[in-house]
Amino acid sequence: MQLPADATLEHAAELAATLPAALAQGEGLFRVDASALQAYDTSTIALLMQARRTAQAAGRGFMVTGAPAQLTQLAALYGVEELLSLSPS
Repeated sequence: MQLPADATLEHAAELAATLPAALAQGEGLFRVDASALQAYDTSTIALLMQARRTAQAAGRGFMVTGAPAQLTQLAALYGVEELLSLSPS
């Protein structure tokens, strides 16, 4: 799943609605590509946590690739950086 440049609160519900279809497109590790992110906030962290839960419920692993450094720092602030398996850009 590729995140868009803007994954802020304004777009979080719309992005969350795409999760089931994105998960249905493959098997194994569910990867979320965050390399295009330019605008993000705490709702982005909530979206990623939802994606992780959805992937686990489907019996799949989860990983975020291309995470901007500030997103990783935000996840660390909330204590979820390890849960999200953030891989830097």
